[in-house]
Amino acid sequence: MLHKRNVLKRPLLTEKIAYLQDANNQYAFVVDREANKIEIKRAVEAKYQVTVREVHTMCLQGKTKRLGRFVGKRADWKKAIVTLAQGDHIEMAENV
Repeated sequence: MLHKRNVLKRPLLTEKIAYLQDANNQYAFVVDREANKIEIKRAVEAKYQVTVREVHTMCLQGKTKRLGRFVGKRADWKKAIVTLAQGDHIEMAENV
């Protein structure tokens, strides 16, 4: 079992996620690849003091990148989209 501090790596802030925040009260995070939905739910509730209704996760492949004749690969990562209860919200970067 992962420690709560190690589950959430960073929040994701994109245009699509901004739309989901406004429309469906959903927030996205980059999480540890070994974390499951229950651990993600507990970590978000503990860190932000909100009520989580559901968690959707997806494992994403790292992109292949080239630098001249050398080929490398970015690390694989896991994304979690968290739906909060009505009335709850997370202060991320609303004044930016």
